[in-house]
Amino acid sequence: MSKSLNLYGGLAVGSVAMLTAAYNFADRNVTPMPEAARVLGEAPANPDIGFMVKPAIASTSPSDGPLGIGRVALPEEVAAWNVDVRPDGQGLPEGSGNVSDGDDLFQDYCAVCHGVFAEGVDNWPKLAGGSGTLDREDPLKTVGSYWPYVSTVWDYVHRSMPFGNAQSLSPDEVYAITAYILYSNDLVDDDFVLSNENFTEVTLPNADGFLVDDRETTELPVFSQEPCMENCKDTVEITMRATVLDVTPDQTAAREAFEAEQAAAQATEATPAVAEPAAAAPETAVAEAPAEEAPAAEAPAAAGRLDMELVAAGEKVFKKCAACHQVGEGAENKTGPHLNGVMGRPLGGMEGFNYSKTMAEMGASGTVWSEENMAEFLAKPRDYVKGTKMSFAGLRKDDEIAAINEYLKSFSQ
Repeated sequence: MSKSLNLYGGLAVGSVAMLTAAYNFADRNVTPMPEAARVLGEAPANPDIGFMVKPAIASTSPSDGPLGIGRVALPEEVAAWNVDVRPDGQGLPEGSGNVSDGDDLFQDYCAVCHGVFAEGVDNWPKLAGGSGTLDREDPLKTVGSYWPYVSTVWDYVHRSMPFGNAQSLSPDEVYAITAYILYSNDLVDDDFVLSNENFTEVTLPNADGFLVDDRETTELPVFSQEPCMENCKDTVEITMRATVLDVTPDQTAAREAFEAEQAAAQATEATPAVAEPAAAAPETAVAEAPAEEAPAAEAPAAAGRLDMELVAAGEKVFKKCAACHQVGEGAENKTGPHLNGVMGRPLGGMEGFNYSKTMAEMGASGTVWSEENMAEFLAKPRDYVKGTKMSFAGLRKDDEIAAINEYLKSFSQ
């Protein structure tokens, strides 16, 4: 026993000596803790007021921050962080943007991921469509079908878009892009201008589709009970199985696919089959035809001849239509009807497709798709056919309209 006491006694004396030496060293060599790091004070009553940490310098004045740390943030510092927008428009900056400008901006910054018409690319989110699908097993949740407030759209675009270059858009650009997204969901007209003044006048279809969060009273009591750890159910059965959802977007693949498509559109030459009556006719028939009848025989061929350069240009422009329409072999109705044989066909004349009432009535009255009618429609779809279901804003350039006309003619002969 005496040996143990001697051992522990020696250790205790040694420990005291070591601690004493450490304290003396720190007292002479360690810089005192600055005032900014002392723990004193109370948090401010206004939760919107933040605090900045003071510089690590000696100070004899007490800190005005919570717990004695930092200082009250300056108004401009609070404003830099306070950028959220509320459903009632609170937080919106002054500005405005129209659908037409939003279309251009959307194609430049958003279409590579969200599609030309906000229909989505690959697994990137769809922003338009989905109306009436929320009661289905696999609903399509978009701005037009699911989101409750326009402020959510504006705020998200402002904070997080475009992808990889967030917060690079001006308020006017955000207003314009938001207006285009609303237009893509058939919620506003093509001449609509969104601004901080009329912001709250736009109501999304699912504004009343959300409930107040009552989990504190409905779920918390249930899950706060003592948990069951064994023999909790008499029987256990499998009610469903997990599936591979494949919902993760591939940024690189989407970008490469978009760029490859653009490059292909510039390099590809149109190859629709075009009849060549002169080459196909038997040699003897040409020899036997009277000389004076030759010009009359060539007239039909000249009338139906296509401008192949214009057809090739139209194939490129048709990329803007391909999200909803198909042409060529195997074409089927999609969001819009397939366009094989459309030139010369009555409006609303594709059997089995559900057209708008106005378009069906125009076709029933005898209106057909001529080059003139198609040009007028492509320039301003909603002006030419009131109430059309087509969300496309229209082509702004006459040469693009002429090219589309020629391209569609190549599938209508």
